[in-house]
Amino acid sequence: MGHREELMAGAKRCLEERGYARTTSRDIAAAANAPLGTINYHYGSKEALLNAALLEMLDEWDDKVRARPAGSAHRDRAGAGAGSGSRLESMWALVVESQVTDRPLLVAGLEALAQAERFPEIRQQLADAFERARPELAADLHGLDGAEEGGVARAVGSVHMALIAGLTQQWLVDPDRAPSAREVAAGLRAIARALDESDA
Repeated sequence: MGHREELMAGAKRCLEERGYARTTSRDIAAAANAPLGTINYHYGSKEALLNAALLEMLDEWDDKVRARPAGSAHRDRAGAGAGSGSRLESMWALVVESQVTDRPLLVAGLEALAQAERFPEIRQQLADAFERARPELAADLHGLDGAEEGGVARAVGSVHMALIAGLTQQWLVDPDRAPSAREVAAGLRAIARALDESDA
C-alpha cells in the first residue's frame, strides 16, 4: 500500500476515533505511519484529505442503510415500485440502527457541515455529493429515472435526504425520544393524506 492509500486509511481511522474538528495533520500522519509532508503532496491539504475520506465513508454508509451492495446498479424500475412502503420503513430502521453502530461517522459528518460555512471547498464537495445522491435515492427507492422524470425525481430525492438528515440529528441529540422507523412511516402517511386532501 502506497502513501496515498495509507493516508486515506489513516484519515478514516482518525474520523472515527477523533472526529472531523479534532483531527490534526499529525494525527493522520501518525495513523498512516507516513511522513507529514505526504498529506499536502498527495491531497493538497488536511481538509481535502478529510473530505475525501468522509465522503467515501458516507458513500459506504449510504449503501448500507439502503441495503444496496457497494458499487451495485440501481434496482430496475419495475422492481423499485413494488412494496415501496415496507422498503422505506426497512430503510428507516437501518438508519435508526446506524445511529448506534456508526455514531462516530455521523458526528464527523455533522462537524464537516459546520466547517462548510468557512471553507468553500468543503461546501462545494458536500453540495456535489448531495446533488449526486438526489437522483440515486429516487431511483433506488421509487424507480424514478432522473433523465426522464428530472423534476419529480430530484424533488423525491431531496425529501428523502431531508428525512435522513433530520432523523439522524434527532437520534444523535436525543436517542431516548427520537422517532422509530414505524413512527416516521406513520408520519409520512399522515402528511401524504393531508396533501391529497388539500389538493382535492
